[in-house]
Amino acid sequence: MFSVSGMQGFEMFSVMHLVTLFLFFFTAWWLVYYRQALRAYQKIIKWSLFGALLACEVTHHIWLVLTNQWDVADLPLQLCSLSTFIALYLFLKPDKKAFWLLYFIGAIPPILSMVTPDMVYQFPHYRYIKYFLHHSAIPLAVLYFILFEGYRVPKKAVLKGFLTLNVIAVPVFFLNMLLGTNFFYLASPTETKTLLSFFGNGVWYYAALEAAALIVFFITYLPMHYLQSAEQKRVRGK
Repeated sequence: MFSVSGMQGFEMFSVMHLVTLFLFFFTAWWLVYYRQALRAYQKIIKWSLFGALLACEVTHHIWLVLTNQWDVADLPLQLCSLSTFIALYLFLKPDKKAFWLLYFIGAIPPILSMVTPDMVYQFPHYRYIKYFLHHSAIPLAVLYFILFEGYRVPKKAVLKGFLTLNVIAVPVFFLNMLLGTNFFYLASPTETKTLLSFFGNGVWYYAALEAAALIVFFITYLPMHYLQSAEQKRVRGK
């Protein structure tokens, strides 16, 4: 279960992969559909998500160290780690502007990462469980903040979030050049076949990344737009 070389041969859209995806989407639906009844258990949900995110981040590095794999490339500077740190911060301290960025980088991107995962290990290997639990907990945390903490995102946050992510990406880009790493996948696509594999190379790769990020930001905003429109209609109707 914790072996470096064992239990490899992950197959995309295998029965286990599909079951894992189903469990995530079912949990998300359950939170939305039973949100009123679940308010009595809000603190349990909150600290369960907090614990899951923290455990995934910490145990990953412990496993890498104990198996003599840890490298500078494993620094927590990937997009999912950024989402994790913002979510952990929000669980401890309210900050609506921090949520704006989390909403855009923590809602759809982790789900896409689960659909086409950068994964070689099969269930029940630790890396498989950690990967899917981690990438599930991030969008579920986003959903928690919307459903139970009342966070909302204005239209102006689309561009602000996109620009903020680009500002963060600049030092990460140069850090990749300095360390020979691939944080934010700015140096190249993933080694395994994922959506990034279709983005080309060189300048076209970066152009595709920017275009895809902007499209994802706009698509991500749509549910928030309809949610806020519906809420405004209910207020006017009273």
